[in-house]
Amino acid sequence: MGEHESDAASGEPKKATKAAKAVKKAAVKKTAVKQPAVKQTAAKKTSAKQTAAKKSSVKQTAAKKTVAKKTAAKKTAVEKAVAGKPQPAGKPESPAALVRRARRINRELAEVYPYAHPELDFENPFQLLVATVLSAQTTDLRVNQTTPALFAKYPTPEDLAAANPEEVEEILRPCGFFRAKTKSVIGLSKGLVEQFGGEVPGRLEDLVKLPGVGRKTAFVVLGNAFGRPGITVDTHFQRLVRRWQWTAETEPDKIEAAVGALFPKSDWTDLSHHVIWHGRRMCHARKPACGACPIAPLCPAYGEGETDPEKARKLLKYEKGGFPGQRLKPPQAYLDAGGRPAPPLGAVSGT
Repeated sequence: MGEHESDAASGEPKKATKAAKAVKKAAVKKTAVKQPAVKQTAAKKTSAKQTAAKKSSVKQTAAKKTVAKKTAAKKTAVEKAVAGKPQPAGKPESPAALVRRARRINRELAEVYPYAHPELDFENPFQLLVATVLSAQTTDLRVNQTTPALFAKYPTPEDLAAANPEEVEEILRPCGFFRAKTKSVIGLSKGLVEQFGGEVPGRLEDLVKLPGVGRKTAFVVLGNAFGRPGITVDTHFQRLVRRWQWTAETEPDKIEAAVGALFPKSDWTDLSHHVIWHGRRMCHARKPACGACPIAPLCPAYGEGETDPEKARKLLKYEKGGFPGQRLKPPQAYLDAGGRPAPPLGAVSGT
């Protein structure tokens, strides 16, 4: 009896010990299984972070390359402008020197013409668009004298789109090339109605789709009706930038690119006004008034025109020569500076 009790008593602890060992062994196995899983998860997270870091680095590198390309492109454009222009005798002008001289000329002209503005009368984008198309191969003054009757009879694109061409031709006759211009203004009016709901679009790619509207016309409208910078390469602009040796290009789009590379985009619209105003008032095609020119020291072409100050002053036009300007309704700033409005059609202009 005592022996059986003793065996039973001694056997129970042994079984408990074995059970405990089995539990411990199982726990160790679970831990062993979990550890690789945890390590794999951690490894995956680390790999994901490294991949994200690499992607970020790639993006930053791409952004830096883009900026570098833009900078290089602008530098190349300036270098091309220098290489493409005739060099004066002596030391050639460097790209940096050309930029400095060009910007100084613009600053000087801004002081001479602080009230420079588009010289076409307009009250809305539609009127400016039509007036700019009509200004081809004639003066802004003639256009301003003609458009009051046109807009009085056809104030909207819808009105002009439905107009009788013969009646429009009669109104536009003083502008010259009146048949072609009639076709253009009626055509662009129809385009505005059919494609843009009767509104003038504010994008270059849309404007140039309209009949009779090229880049020059589009930039006039964008810069002066929508406040979006653009360079207006008209005959005056072409003549002056070549005289100043900013470029030797002769095609308008190439002139636009070459000159645009010399200035911040924000300067383009006012730059156009300054250059065009100077071309109309002093730096004329046939006989520039060199002796009265405020930027003569910066001009490589000084001496092509009249250099005597008294004789040169007699060559000045518009308000610089004491005559009326080109607008019938000019901005107040122009009037405050001593400018005089132009007379209506049929009146004696005095110019």
